[in-house]
Amino acid sequence: MNKLDRKTRAQILHLLCEGQSIRAVTRLTGCSKNTVAKLLVEAGHACAAYQDKALRNLPCKRVQMDEIWSFVYAKAGNVKDAKSAPATAGDVWTWTAICADTKLIVSWLLGARDMDAALAFTHDLESRLANRVQLTSDGHRPYLYAVEAAFADQVDYAMLVKIYGADPQAETRYSPAKCIGAVKQPKIGEPDDKHISTSYVERSNLTMRMHMRRFTRLTNAFSKKVENHAAAIALHTMYYNFVRIHQTLRVTPAMAAGVTDKLWEVADIVEMLEQWELANFKPEYQFVVRQYRIGKGHSVSVLWRGGEVDTIFGFEKEDEALQWIREKSQGWMAQHRTALSPR
Repeated sequence: MNKLDRKTRAQILHLLCEGQSIRAVTRLTGCSKNTVAKLLVEAGHACAAYQDKALRNLPCKRVQMDEIWSFVYAKAGNVKDAKSAPATAGDVWTWTAICADTKLIVSWLLGARDMDAALAFTHDLESRLANRVQLTSDGHRPYLYAVEAAFADQVDYAMLVKIYGADPQAETRYSPAKCIGAVKQPKIGEPDDKHISTSYVERSNLTMRMHMRRFTRLTNAFSKKVENHAAAIALHTMYYNFVRIHQTLRVTPAMAAGVTDKLWEVADIVEMLEQWELANFKPEYQFVVRQYRIGKGHSVSVLWRGGEVDTIFGFEKEDEALQWIREKSQGWMAQHRTALSPR
């Protein structure tokens, strides 16, 4: 993966962001499956770190919250029969909050659909807002306590409780229940009745299913590792917030919210990823040319990431040592690694 150039990295990330599976990306680019997966994970970490810092003090006025279902390795009901299922196997939920005006995904959380996740999600959401907002969620009960715990009385909060009934014309297995009504329930403060809605966040959830292959229902494109699942979500939110122009706004959500003043491209995500790599990873090795303390001559020291040092002696001049680094160091390293590899 370290040998991929910027253009190839951008191509891989763009394909992933537009709903291609990892195997499809390998067929389209010629890169190996492991290379694509490693790039996805690193890009996900970088995107999550960048947005954690950038999405602060947001001037949102109306925010909508919802959860979207997916699973890792196997569905919850099949985990007990799955072979070598990891501890994280089963159903997972992505909690999302979207600004109704700028369409910015303000906060997201991957976890269970329980009180602990609701508390963590609402506290993170509250920390990113600059002022009092009108907040709307569905009728999921953990929201009641979580919103009060995170916002106290500094929010205008309401629930939109939908009423579902069976559709006699639909196949039970593949069709969702039909919504036959909705009840608006103000809970905290004075929410404006005409803005009690979850339409935007539900449409955002549909976008997530369309742009991440692992979210597609009734396929074998599910996530095998929760780490890769989280990385894909972070990459998607970065692409959605900063790169993809919103059809209604004519700008990206990040531009509409004042988070950035430029239209990002996937190449900008790659550049941001490279900066994150430099800040978080030391190079595998470094070459240092030294002059002998006694007598004439120079040596080349190879400083490895783990702290080990190898030294090559016998260079009369510094230019000879630098020439060896340019022309012969890669061959020496190949022989060195062969000698150290287990037989």
